[in-house]
Amino acid sequence: MRLHHGFIAASMLSLAAASGQPVRAQDTGQAPYSDADFVRVPKFDAHVHDNVARTAFIDIARKDGFELLSINVDYPDFPPLKLQAKAAEEHEAQDPKIFHFATAFSMDGFGEPGWGERAIATIDAAVAKGAVAVKVWKNIGMVVKDKDGKRVFLDDPRFDAVMAHIEKIGIPLIAHQGEPLNCWLPLDKMTTDNDRGYFRDHPQYYMYLHPEEPSYEMLMAARDRFVAFHPKLSFVGAHMASLEWSVDRLAVFLDRFPNANVDLAARMTQIQYQSNQDYEKVRAFFIKYQDRLMYGTDVADNPPDPSKPVENPPVNLDNLATEVDHAWRSDWRYLATPQSQRVDEINADVKGLGLPRAVIDKIYYKNAHRIYLRGR
Repeated sequence: MRLHHGFIAASMLSLAAASGQPVRAQDTGQAPYSDADFVRVPKFDAHVHDNVARTAFIDIARKDGFELLSINVDYPDFPPLKLQAKAAEEHEAQDPKIFHFATAFSMDGFGEPGWGERAIATIDAAVAKGAVAVKVWKNIGMVVKDKDGKRVFLDDPRFDAVMAHIEKIGIPLIAHQGEPLNCWLPLDKMTTDNDRGYFRDHPQYYMYLHPEEPSYEMLMAARDRFVAFHPKLSFVGAHMASLEWSVDRLAVFLDRFPNANVDLAARMTQIQYQSNQDYEKVRAFFIKYQDRLMYGTDVADNPPDPSKPVENPPVNLDNLATEVDHAWRSDWRYLATPQSQRVDEINADVKGLGLPRAVIDKIYYKNAHRIYLRGR
């Protein structure tokens, strides 16, 4: 019987991962991808926010060989949810092969009669128009209070009917719960400049300034209780499930919850900070959990509004294509090649992980298709 080289490589990766040993690219019989491979390899950015009627995001995605998942989110710095939905539906109609979107429901009136029915109706209407997932945001746990003035967490039983419906219709829930651990540290103790910039510009979400608010561990515990209570729900932890500071801690989460996956959106510098401390451990993590990780950036294209704080990552609306292309190529160099590059956000040179091609193909494309598009 003749075995395909891809099968042999995948088997070697699986054996090495199970043994806990790091896998070198040459172990698969192939060199890692290069910078020159960037455009030709199919890729999927599984976490963007394309909220403007223009086609700039789709145009650069087409040029660079990306599909997109644009995620609607109940975020006051973004346009209202109805306008986000309108933009997403228009983009999906323009190019359904490249553009996909996730919907979101409003937390207005949570706990009042009819709230759950309204949320379900919003979800069903969006799915009928092409939505492939539902997003909940950090306002659950960090902002929203019920009519009695109590903080609302994701494991609140008043979400149960909505979550049961999401599970029934068979689409994933994307959850941004909590924030990077840096959010609870003074600015000079944070590990990355991009976190310093975001929390300096968003003091309302900078928990170091609000010790009366829920702690990091409280938010993580509420999220974990929720995932445990919904073992059949396809769960995606946005932003590395807010466990970006430790691949060891994230590994525990993934081992505990087989229904959970994570995206890497807006957390690449935290990964790079760790790989500069222990390169082999971070590389081995990506290989072991290659089926559970999805590439994403969190880049947003929003209508200009001088009253709104800067986004993270920041984007110049007049130069969107250049900035997105730069971010995509920089991340590719780090994940897919062994080359080093300067990363200003951590003030260091960072060596690329040079992950095996089969691993890159999953993280950059196959996993997102399997999770969000169910293989189509």
